[in-house]
Amino acid sequence: MYDRILLSTDGTVASERAEAHAIELAAAHDAVLHVLYVVDEDVVNAYSGDEYVDEAEGPEHGLEERAEETLAALRDRAADAGVDAETAIHHGTPAETIVAYADDHDVDVLVLGTKRRPEEYRALLGSVTDRVLRLTTRPATVVKTEVPK
Repeated sequence: MYDRILLSTDGTVASERAEAHAIELAAAHDAVLHVLYVVDEDVVNAYSGDEYVDEAEGPEHGLEERAEETLAALRDRAADAGVDAETAIHHGTPAETIVAYADDHDVDVLVLGTKRRPEEYRALLGSVTDRVLRLTTRPATVVKTEVPK
């Protein structure tokens, strides 16, 4: 049923539950697991850069380092489960970048993590997962994580 599964991750607790689900799903379907980490350009651009002398050490450096660490650990967990994982780091607006990647790689299903938050929080801020679900035409599985109150 699924040949290509896309997991979008940011290394948070919500992503960890989604990661486990995506690996299990890929193993059950003998599917290739695509794992995407989006470096949010809005976060990178929010910094003035005044504190950085060497441009190579700007905020994107730390975000890319976190992305690489997250993806390396996930590749190891996928390999332990016998799953082939193709990983990628892209820069952009997370929701739009995730949907574009899914379309470009013709994935069969997206796996997304989200934290269960009060309705007021979602009304004010929303979430990347909510935006992806509104933008994509592909099937998606959402793995919810409870946040302590």
